[in-house]
Amino acid sequence: MFYWIMKNIVIGPILLALFRPWVVGLENVPKSGGAILASNHLSFIDSIFLPLIVERRMAFLAKSEYFTGKGLKGALTRFFFTASGQLPIDRSGGKASEASLNTGLGVLGRGELLGIYPEGTRSPDAKLYRGRTGVARMVLEAGVPIIPVAMIDTEKVMPIGKRLPKIRRIGIIIGEPLDFSRFEGMEGDRFVLRSVTDELMYELRSLSGQVYDDVYASSVKEQRASHSR
Repeated sequence: MFYWIMKNIVIGPILLALFRPWVVGLENVPKSGGAILASNHLSFIDSIFLPLIVERRMAFLAKSEYFTGKGLKGALTRFFFTASGQLPIDRSGGKASEASLNTGLGVLGRGELLGIYPEGTRSPDAKLYRGRTGVARMVLEAGVPIIPVAMIDTEKVMPIGKRLPKIRRIGIIIGEPLDFSRFEGMEGDRFVLRSVTDELMYELRSLSGQVYDDVYASSVKEQRASHSR
């Protein structure tokens, strides 16, 4: 109930009125049952507007740091992420990655929608980067459809490093569901996982029109950080 009130009465109407997002392909989101919405990731606000335009309740896996901040800012951030249906995950790898996978599978097992960023982090320069195979493993284990989503111009509203957004329109393009049932039971095959992930990234590139760079976004960020020291 709290999530519904925040989305439909408190936060949602204000944000939709200010940013007036245009949406294509909303009919591609299934009316019931578990499904993954896999999106490119240009801005912090991607996790806000995609759940707002989807009628069903939707959960995003968000990094745990958003839920552990100190002081007033930390409390406000924690409140906002909890209210918008996001779930904390530890991205440090190993057992933490396995726990994150299980958290996502739990959402899908309840027949709900799960939002995922296959790139694993925000793009540092509006390019589309190589996808992580965790999303492929999740979709094969859960046996649910995966729906590619392209966020358009959100990086122009709130670029990395900015605290306040610029008021301008954004776009959201929702593609047709992808069916990977032909790979059922093969979630342990790393070549299959890479194939599924690459097919998904190809669809995201087609929808978004982004330039594709076949390296991990996190590696690009690390290289830039080391050069700036």
